[in-house]
Amino acid sequence: MQNDQKNPILSVRNNIDSIDDQILSLLKERLTYAKEIGKLKDGDKRAKWDPLREREIYDRLLKNNDNVFPKNALKSIFHELITTCRLSQKKASVAFLGPEATFSHLAGVRYFGHSAEYKAMETIDDVFAEVEKGRTRYGIVPVENSIEGAVFSTLDCFMKYKVQICGEAQLEISHNLVCKSGNKEDIQTVASHAQPLAQCRDWLRKHLPAIPTLPVFSTGAAAQMASNNPNIGAIASSLAIKTYDLQVVVQGIEDYRGNTTRFLVIGKESPSRSGNDRTSLLLGLSDRPGSLNEILTALSEEDINLAKIESRPIKGKRWQYLFFLDMLGHIEDEKIQKGCDRLKSLCSYYEWLGSYPQSDFSPTDP
Repeated sequence: MQNDQKNPILSVRNNIDSIDDQILSLLKERLTYAKEIGKLKDGDKRAKWDPLREREIYDRLLKNNDNVFPKNALKSIFHELITTCRLSQKKASVAFLGPEATFSHLAGVRYFGHSAEYKAMETIDDVFAEVEKGRTRYGIVPVENSIEGAVFSTLDCFMKYKVQICGEAQLEISHNLVCKSGNKEDIQTVASHAQPLAQCRDWLRKHLPAIPTLPVFSTGAAAQMASNNPNIGAIASSLAIKTYDLQVVVQGIEDYRGNTTRFLVIGKESPSRSGNDRTSLLLGLSDRPGSLNEILTALSEEDINLAKIESRPIKGKRWQYLFFLDMLGHIEDEKIQKGCDRLKSLCSYYEWLGSYPQSDFSPTDP
């Protein structure tokens, strides 16, 4: 006690240690209750994930916080805590476009936390196949970028595989030029996925005009190459720097700030409504004039907000297309159900891809 009075810093540190011990004790207690909830849900055959319950938790915590603790940090901490407790009920295995440290991997960690089991796949097709065949419980795939637009390989996979959308995540993309030494002079080739290369083309043209670029199937693969070859630079994620022991040459080389990629979580079944949801459909139009206008009019008459529409050609059928639609709302909502019933009668092909909570926050880097 006397030492504490002579050293005020030591006294404050002792108080912090005491609080940390209390937090740890409460974390263990919370985990115990989460496992008990899991057993009760098993008995009732209820889904492990209740999006509405989680949203209520975040809303209550943010209200009680009174803006004292930084908002984004608070969300990030409790996102990891809630996810870890939920996964204690049943471990989640997640397939992603690998290798490790791709932006898909980073989005997966943001969404599922560090407690999930992650499985790197060589292609987006492989991610879908893993989920469809039940070898992994979930997959996470990029679907659109705010600069480069839709990721067509993902859209095409929805036409080939029977999976459902379970959730979404939005990841603000910051591209880093990295290499083994950290010296720009050592770089003789810049490797990355085609989209990051496109998103950084102006910077590369201005600062590395004589250096050729090499498209590879993922940013993680590019980072892996850079870790094995001192003359290769990679455009990669912050996670890749840690994973492959690389040095940053230049941070933030993307041509446009606010570059964001939207990812979809795929699985076997969509969750119940959260109150802030999105519904995705895959539609084929009847071969008659005005068929697209008919479906848009039907949605408008049901007061449904259409968030996105994208067309993709049907492989092997010249000049025939399927349309991807995103609507705001859940299939359990009355107006969404009525709108979907009308679309079934108007379209030559109709498939509900899923209803799922919209992403409304982006936790900080893991």
